[in-house]
Amino acid sequence: MKKPVIFAHRGASAYAPENTGAAFRKAVEMKADGIELDVHLTLDGHIVVIHDERVDRTSNGSGWVKDMRLSELKELDFGSWFGSEFRGETILTLEEVLDLLKGWDGILNVELKSGPIFYEGLEQKTLDVLKAFGMTERAIISSFNHYSLLTVKQIEPGIKTGILYMAGLVEPWDYARKVGADAIHPYFVNIQPPIVQGCKAHGILMNPFTVDKPEHIRALAMAGVDGIITNVPDTAIAVISSLQEQ
Repeated sequence: MKKPVIFAHRGASAYAPENTGAAFRKAVEMKADGIELDVHLTLDGHIVVIHDERVDRTSNGSGWVKDMRLSELKELDFGSWFGSEFRGETILTLEEVLDLLKGWDGILNVELKSGPIFYEGLEQKTLDVLKAFGMTERAIISSFNHYSLLTVKQIEPGIKTGILYMAGLVEPWDYARKVGADAIHPYFVNIQPPIVQGCKAHGILMNPFTVDKPEHIRALAMAGVDGIITNVPDTAIAVISSLQEQ
């Protein structure tokens, strides 16, 4: 069995507040092969790492990321909602995350949050940061907005991209190739034997999300997926290790 890449979804987000330094450090500590994170643009053009278009769910503030300056966002607490021990966790820029990950040799999955808010220049800015940190060879750009992925490939043809989707696409490998993508990132229930066979036959990688239950992790690994995006990287690593020992 080929060992799939274990991506820590928004960091080790079952154990620390998502998309924060604490979650990324925990993912590294757990020896995740990859880290997945989400990016938006602030009012003053900084790339910040947060899942939602608004800060309400994951901070003590309220409002749209697009309407706030980085300095305003930095004043908010992005940790207390998860647990008092995380009080004071701040929002991070993409540059700050890459600084934090210096010395880590895993794969970075950057999800462009382009829709329903469309950020002008997000693709170029993200690629510029990845280039500055020498990360383009160890990155994959994903998005539910496949037009964004087309833009990424136009700017940087060599970087890997992955199409995120929820629905049961017919022959997704053909669609992936049509938009120049290297991978599919489907909701995990859409990984069925014909999809696995078709993707393997056409050289398309499969990195399903978000896979947390051991039985699902085991089934997908045995099916031959290339990566598993999970909130519990330690559980996924343990499941994969047990399979390799059999």
